[in-house]
Amino acid sequence: MKKAVRMYITGSVQGMFFRQFIKDHADKGNVRGFVRKLEDLRMEIFAEGDSLNVDAFLAVCRAGPKHAVMRKIEEKEERLQDFKDFKIINF
Repeated sequence: MKKAVRMYITGSVQGMFFRQFIKDHADKGNVRGFVRKLEDLRMEIFAEGDSLNVDAFLAVCRAGPKHAVMRKIEEKEERLQDFKDFKIINF
């Protein structure tokens, strides 16, 4: 079964290293979507794919890389968008 989730992360996660960490794990886990830093400095992650893959990917996102500090994580189910890959979006 397919699944899509949007996640917002607040904390010390603004660096490019965090976005690359997320992309690397999405690529390894066969998850599609995007990660981007919002103007309010939160990270937005949209992930879609096989339910098991998305769930495993979201667990990695919640843990983050070693030096990231997540203060608040919001998640909500979304409709599938049919992304072909996972991208880092810069604004």
